[in-house]
Amino acid sequence: MQITRGSQIQFIPASHENPDDPGVLKRVLATKKDLFHGQVMMVNWSLLPDGKSFEPHYHEDMQEVFVILNGTVTMTVDDQAHELSRGDAILIDPHEIHRMSNQCGEAVEYIVFGVSTEQDGKTVVVQ
Repeated sequence: MQITRGSQIQFIPASHENPDDPGVLKRVLATKKDLFHGQVMMVNWSLLPDGKSFEPHYHEDMQEVFVILNGTVTMTVDDQAHELSRGDAILIDPHEIHRMSNQCGEAVEYIVFGVSTEQDGKTVVVQ
């Protein structure tokens, strides 16, 4: 697991921009060295209503990357709770049991994408 706090990263010019007068800036949340070599299995824009959580689960061979767009959630990974807020990213590796909960008083939206080592990214729900 790896957490990146967007609020602690400075904006820099995108690589295709003039560094002296950039049109767009970026915060680098993850690089090639952080991500699995494999196939992107999905890219989802997700909504977690207030008071809800998703089932604890893991993926046999898929790394997931979550980027929080608004609000605050608690992501529990292997029984360790981590608070994530707007702009934060978390990388969840295969076999890490994870669950996201929202108790912030508003619906939270996030982007999640999964990279599989080309073995289909099977999901296992933990009871």
